[in-house]
Amino acid sequence: MDHKTRRTFLKRLGQGAIGSFTLPVFGNSLADYWEAEGLTQGDYTSEAYWELVKSQFNMADGLLYFNNASLGGSSTAIRQATLGFRDLLDGFPSKYMWGGWQKEKEAVRESVANLFSVDAEEIALIHNTTEGMNLIARSFDLQAGDEIILANHEHPSGTIPWEVWQETKGIKLVRPELPVLPKSVSELTEVYKKAITPRTKIISMCHIVNTNGMLLPVQEVSKIAHEKGILVAVDGAQSAGMFKIDLHELGCDFYAASSHKWLFSPKGVGVFYAKKESQSQLKPLMVARGHTDESIRRLENYNTRNLPEVLGLGASVDFHNAIGAEAIHKRSYELKAYFRSKIEGNNHFILKTPALDELSSAIQVVEVNGKDVKDIKEKLWKNYGVDCRPMTSHGLNALRLSFAIYITKKDIDYLINALQELATA
Repeated sequence: MDHKTRRTFLKRLGQGAIGSFTLPVFGNSLADYWEAEGLTQGDYTSEAYWELVKSQFNMADGLLYFNNASLGGSSTAIRQATLGFRDLLDGFPSKYMWGGWQKEKEAVRESVANLFSVDAEEIALIHNTTEGMNLIARSFDLQAGDEIILANHEHPSGTIPWEVWQETKGIKLVRPELPVLPKSVSELTEVYKKAITPRTKIISMCHIVNTNGMLLPVQEVSKIAHEKGILVAVDGAQSAGMFKIDLHELGCDFYAASSHKWLFSPKGVGVFYAKKESQSQLKPLMVARGHTDESIRRLENYNTRNLPEVLGLGASVDFHNAIGAEAIHKRSYELKAYFRSKIEGNNHFILKTPALDELSSAIQVVEVNGKDVKDIKEKLWKNYGVDCRPMTSHGLNALRLSFAIYITKKDIDYLINALQELATA
């Protein structure tokens, strides 16, 4: 790839991004660049396509980043767009903080809604998943003895809000245990079904658990719950952007996600979905002028906030769309399959993520047999420049590996060779 051509291309991306978060130039430029490289937008089965995508992420020299499930990096276009918005804001602060970007902010809401196949009036633009889970947990006037179901693989940001805002009032938190390696969706569904009692009011669950990348059956659980008048809240931190999601089809009442993971948005911005029929039950975490607004906007009424990051979210959705939601969806599962095919049957490795595509996607967790995971993690970084997350809860002793769209098969080959060397050392 010609470096001068790449620099020119990235400059054009940035110029388009700064002008408008919808990045009209970006999509055209990317299509032009694919054509110049002998590719088309439908060539996502080609590694050359994904090498181009990888080139849009300016990671630190020598770093192979398999830790996207902790925090994602923004592409160059998203970063330049956000910086452009910051410059505009600082050039005329009062104009852009209060009213100057109202239409642009609403356009972000619309683009996020389209991404998740819902109505814009069901989307609030918040800060992160933790805020969303707090918003849900604090909203309800539950009575002592009422029950909330929280399985044992929930993230602390999904459990602590319920402990602080509800358990202290005498509400019972029911903590059923999920199998680490279920062989079917129904095996997980049965866990939730058995945990339901006449006192169950809400089921709060991850879409993908951060521990071992297990994909939970939100759609199936929502159907069971709603038949009994139970609400379903979802922590979508690890799923938003990884694969295609239709929140109406998923069926949950509430869904909170940090867009700075798999959507690669600026840090400190997130997405909150509330089904229209369920919105009236929510109360804003913060109140200011406008708190009586009956629309979902009352949940994001912060008065002063970092709007360049919000508009940067719009740029990240456009980046996602320019590559193609379907292409990203297929790539997530392609990288999963490629990785597993390279280590399955190797006695040095123990896979600790369910195999079925209905049960996992672009997060895979593997134990190096007989080795301490923290030691392996440190050696991967020190000797090979690979960053990933060691997981020690639930008896895992395993590395959590994230296969984001900037990961190529060549990167996975390098990772596996490094793991093989450490396993046999």
